This record gives sequence, structure tokens and C-alpha cells, in this order.
Amino acid sequence: MTFKPAFDAAGLVTCVATDAVTGDVLMVAHMNDEALRKTIATGEAWYYSRSRRKLWRKGESSGHVQRVLEMRMDCDQDAVWIRVEQAGGGACHTGRRSCFYRAVTGEGGAVKLAFVDAEQVFDPAKVYR
Repeated sequence: MTFKPAFDAAGLVTCVATDAVTGDVLMVAHMNDEALRKTIATGEAWYYSRSRRKLWRKGESSGHVQRVLEMRMDCDQDAVWIRVEQAGGGACHTGRRSCFYRAVTGEGGAVKLAFVDAEQVFDPAKVYR
């Protein structure tokens, strides 16, 4: 029962964020030790951006913060699941509620993407200046 996250070679664990009410997957991101500890301490989701190589608090520029209602570790402690209350209606930087707004289809043998639940809930151009 010891809390001992198993960070990968890059010092990260994968984090899945779901809507605490609906159970919908909102996003998948990564946390380093600092992000994990700040999330626990503040009750708001913090992540580590692999592309920007920096720590970031969800909603720091958009205002669409994620209030963490519950955090769970998987059996190997190399993945985190957080159940969140999503402010602003959208978790995705594209303006959508979830980052998972495209379904994979195999019509006619060709694998394609199709929009599902893809309506924008905010205008990214106005939020991210």
C-alpha cells in the first residue's frame, strides 16, 4: 500500500482524465513527479508536456481547469486515472469536450477517421492567444 509511482525512462507516468459524472474519457497526458505531487497538493490537474518540455496546470491559459475528485493508481503504479470536474465544458485544446472526438472506421477496407461528438464547446482562437 506504499505510494511509489513507477516512472518510465523519461520520468513520466501516463494519466487518463475522465469526467467524474459521465465517465467519458476527456484526455490522456503525462505526469512527472512534480506534476503528480502538485496535483495531489492542489486538487487541480497538473501535467508534463513532452513537446514543450515543461510542467503545466490544466486551464492555466484557457481557464478550463480540472478539479480532481479522485485519483487512482493502476496495479503497477505506472499509470494514473483521475476523475475530474471539467471547468469551461471542454478539455481539448481544439475546443471540444474531449480529445477523443474521432472514431476509427474500416469502411471498404480503408481505415479512416470519422467525427463523433465533435462539436466545439469553445473557440480556441479566443481562448489561446
